[in-house]
Amino acid sequence: MFEEIFAILSPDRILRDPRATGDGVSVAVIDSGVERAVLEEKFLKQKVEIRPIEGAVFRPEDTTPRPYDGHQSSPHGTTVADIILTIAPRAKLYSADVFGPQGTCEVETVIAALRHAIEVWKVKVINLSLGVPEHRLQQLPRRQQLLKAIEEAYFKDVLVFAAAHNEHPLTRSYPAVFAPPLISVDKALFDDPLQFAYKLRESIEFQAHARGYLGPFAREPATSWATPHLAGIAARILSLKPDLKPFEIKTILYWMFRAAGENGA
Repeated sequence: MFEEIFAILSPDRILRDPRATGDGVSVAVIDSGVERAVLEEKFLKQKVEIRPIEGAVFRPEDTTPRPYDGHQSSPHGTTVADIILTIAPRAKLYSADVFGPQGTCEVETVIAALRHAIEVWKVKVINLSLGVPEHRLQQLPRRQQLLKAIEEAYFKDVLVFAAAHNEHPLTRSYPAVFAPPLISVDKALFDDPLQFAYKLRESIEFQAHARGYLGPFAREPATSWATPHLAGIAARILSLKPDLKPFEIKTILYWMFRAAGENGA
């Protein structure tokens, strides 16, 4: 039985399929904004056609999101978006800029962006290469509001990927610890950016390639870069079968890792 499953879910069979480009899959990058022209120029030079990047800007003082003008608050979000498009170049990207010039964001701002991505953009995948330290969520209502937003995504068939905490492995970072409604991602280095591993460590389940390709800190291994690799892989899978539910994607990722062996899918 397992041999039959492995044969069907082999990484080569799924991820190397020429149709696995992310086509038809919308992805929200909730981060520090995306410098649209930089990505357009990069992929144009590579003769890769990408879809127009849309988005919105979210600030705690605003009741409604501001228009997206194609710019970033800081390079972090552009590096994340570039990874997703490198893995799944035909995915439709939405940029949710939740960071201001100070480089920080509030939990409520992240929640507003999550709900906008789900209800307005109607995305299938959300990438959260950010985390809120546990001490900032000591107030139970704030933690519950964030969990509720993540659960809303899950029950509307939206797959959320969240980065584990980089600096302190023993520190709990939200929303990554909210598994199973989302997929939590830790960092590792692989020979192939399409490789990943299932390595359960407390609430963190997966590892993905942790180096980016564009930006000042892209070559420094980080969970921020690992997360969009796995989100891009999910977009590739969804472009083959768009009606898959979040738990089905997670199961497929797990079995792909099993099929590939201990070195990763």
